Amino acid sequence: MSTYPKSRLKKIIVPVILAAAGCLVLLQFINRPVIENPPVKGDFQAPQQVKAILKKACYDCHSDETNLLWFDKIAPVSWMVAEDVRKGREGLNFSEWAAMGKPEQAAKLWEAVNQIQAGAMPIKSYQIVHSGTKVSAAELAVLKNYLREMLHNQPSDTSKTNALDKQYGKWTEGAAEAPKTNLPVAPNGIEFIPDYKNWQVVTTSDRFDNNTMRVVFGNDIAIKAIRENHISPWPNGTIFAKVAWDKLTDKEGNVKTGAFKQVEYMIKEDKKYAATAGWGFARFKTPKMLPYGKTKMFATECVSCHRPMSKNDFVFTLPVKH
Repeated sequence: MSTYPKSRLKKIIVPVILAAAGCLVLLQFINRPVIENPPVKGDFQAPQQVKAILKKACYDCHSDETNLLWFDKIAPVSWMVAEDVRKGREGLNFSEWAAMGKPEQAAKLWEAVNQIQAGAMPIKSYQIVHSGTKVSAAELAVLKNYLREMLHNQPSDTSKTNALDKQYGKWTEGAAEAPKTNLPVAPNGIEFIPDYKNWQVVTTSDRFDNNTMRVVFGNDIAIKAIRENHISPWPNGTIFAKVAWDKLTDKEGNVKTGAFKQVEYMIKEDKKYAATAGWGFARFKTPKMLPYGKTKMFATECVSCHRPMSKNDFVFTLPVKH
């Protein structure tokens, strides 16, 4: 058996390596992204231990103090890094923490801690090349304890009880009225789906950051997908309805639902909603079912929130098989 001459093999490999190196050099001058660190407007304030954990795990993408390592600046990696930082700052920027109201701060921190707990943050590719950024179980416990203390120190809001009484009064007064035939429509064209009340419950959640209780309902296609473990990706036609109420707690610690807040929909149609990760989003607020958002671009907020769960087809819900 004859062997390929080493000299000829070398003549092939060397030019290929040189060509690849040349292409890599050229990439550094093509559409080179610039990541700027503007002045910090109002940094996140917390105990040193809490801040240290978030700073090492989150600040490179979620603050104006991005620290780029040498390999982060080399194309094509630099392109991906720039996009991650842009999206990260849009979703949560710890350098602008002081500009947010207390409820928004609580909601953002609750979301951050839950995404860390779910393993969605920091993203795996970032952890691989940035050693030491993974949040340990002990560090996660520190963040969760701080979040609980932060929220428990907030005064109770008695207006929630008043809101329930007022809402109930309007329902009973309008019970004899004829039903409306025109359903509200979100800015992206998604119509309110009243039949969600007849769907099966997929899961529940307790948003203790804003004292709301939530129930996620799924249509027949969603329930069938859960039974058949066909949830990665979810099939077209899947619809989730997440309904939120105020959470009321009496002096004995009993919990019940308060005033209705909103219902949100996720509708899976990968081609129709390709621009928003294959999902159509809609939100209808208050008993009047007022559509959320001024233009159809509101859905980009939803995608940004769900992006860390891209490996789970952008769905946070982890259902229990029926």
